[in-house]
Amino acid sequence: MDIRIAKNVQVPMRDGELLATDVYRPSTDEPRPAVLFRVPYNKEMVVPAAEVSKYLQAGYVVVAQDTRGRFASGGTFNPFFDERTDGEDTLRWISEQDFSDGAVAMAGSSYYGATQWLAAAGDTPALRAIAPNITASSYYEGWTYQGGAFQLGFILCWTLGNLALADVGKAIATGRGGPQLFSELVDAVDGIQDWYRHTPLTDVPLLHDVAPYYTDWLAHPQDDEFWQATAPRERYHQVDVPSLNIGGWYDCFLGGTLANYVGMSKQGGSDVARRPRLIVGPWSHGMSLGEFPSGSFGLLANSMVADLTGRQTRFFDRHVRGIDNGLDDEPPVRIFVMGSNVWRDEADWPLPDTRYTSYYLHSDGRANTAAGGTLSTAAPEDEPSDVYLYNPRDPVPTVGGQTFLPGFMLGSNSGPRERREVEARADVLCFSTPPLDNDTEVTGPVSLVLHVSSSAVDTDFTGALVDVHPDGRAVILTEGILRARYRNSTRIAEFMVPEEIYELTLDLWATSNLFRSGHRIRLEVSSSNFPRFDRNSNTGGTIAEEHESDYRPALNRIHHDAEHPSRLVLPIIDRS
Repeated sequence: MDIRIAKNVQVPMRDGELLATDVYRPSTDEPRPAVLFRVPYNKEMVVPAAEVSKYLQAGYVVVAQDTRGRFASGGTFNPFFDERTDGEDTLRWISEQDFSDGAVAMAGSSYYGATQWLAAAGDTPALRAIAPNITASSYYEGWTYQGGAFQLGFILCWTLGNLALADVGKAIATGRGGPQLFSELVDAVDGIQDWYRHTPLTDVPLLHDVAPYYTDWLAHPQDDEFWQATAPRERYHQVDVPSLNIGGWYDCFLGGTLANYVGMSKQGGSDVARRPRLIVGPWSHGMSLGEFPSGSFGLLANSMVADLTGRQTRFFDRHVRGIDNGLDDEPPVRIFVMGSNVWRDEADWPLPDTRYTSYYLHSDGRANTAAGGTLSTAAPEDEPSDVYLYNPRDPVPTVGGQTFLPGFMLGSNSGPRERREVEARADVLCFSTPPLDNDTEVTGPVSLVLHVSSSAVDTDFTGALVDVHPDGRAVILTEGILRARYRNSTRIAEFMVPEEIYELTLDLWATSNLFRSGHRIRLEVSSSNFPRFDRNSNTGGTIAEEHESDYRPALNRIHHDAEHPSRLVLPIIDRS
């Protein structure tokens, strides 16, 4: 196909800043609908040529833009805060061009998903549909923090490696840094494991000039007005276009992807907006092949085999071009069921026939080994509690799960990794079912209700759902965390009274997994998951400003008796 390419077109924003924009279109003067990508990672590098080609062949113009302050665009980059108005201005500009028929869709993953949600809540008459991939519903919960804990592993890696390095040239040119800044940042990226342990968290001077927003994020540990100003979940009612939400069971933004689907279903600003679509595969952030160092989910798990671009194009054909292609008559949800390794279409999320089942924690007070505690649907009676010492100087290491940590294509540190090294620790409690007599499907939201007490006024509690194979392999499926001071709300800190018992509910996000006959369902409980999350100092202080010398151990106790029925709540799907 012959195409015309216009590089670095300067698109004016309402405040006069110019954003560099590339336009790819067929060699024809016929106006066409457009697909817009707004990216902070260099439009020359991250908008795949194959994806551009598919959209062009399908009859769309493709527009790719560097977001404000990034690469060839003018202005200063302040993540999230300018994306609504800049998105509005860009969409309006596209609709006024000769190549445009006035209709625009937006697509892309991760931060490009943020640019979609923020623009969609604005004044955007040209926007007809969005397809946000692996992105969040809030830039507090599920992006920068989770359950009140700072997502240190992702945020520091992202800021150093994906954001700050690209801004060095501009910083030097404007006098905000010297030539040594680049080499210092490279050293920091290469030595990030040391920076994960560096305290206080606010003491990262090489980011002060090139990424001052990192300090801003640490300065707002609660879900306050700072975060609410940009949260998509606060603005579902303002979004009147349909959305195709794409996520991964091991993606660090899984919780947000599912929340966006559910939120739009209930609160969308129009009938069509309240009919979103959802696709979830066995993928992590940056890894959509269904292949991990620890194993494969088979050929069908590969996103290219699943043809995500083709599915997005069909979605846009329906809602941008108005083609009646039968999509409206198809189930809105498509999920990959791990364990059986098949795709399945569903009527909604959570699945309408979900049977939420409580698996209660039991033990004789010695759940500190992999074989120590049990899970059962029988409610507890008079049982001793389990206790462990959480020492923030020796935290439980992050091993697999919904992570975004340094590693080859990010995949070596995420996904279905084996957990026996974690379960050997004395500060990790394990509760397991007996080997299952029948295949058991768990598909949907997973929650953990814990009755806890602590010697500290504040500490963390973590939970992980694990599939234990007959050969003993313990493979993580999903996990979560809750900082006890935010047990009632992440908007208000409420400290504990030492040794008083509290009920906490941990959001373990979701999964879809078939536990085969002979496998066991296991729950791990602890108080750290480092460096995915920052370490709770147990002091009740401002954690980001504390030195490791301030950290104190905490004796944490999990109660599971008739009066305190701690339990794992699983979404069971019966389809015999």
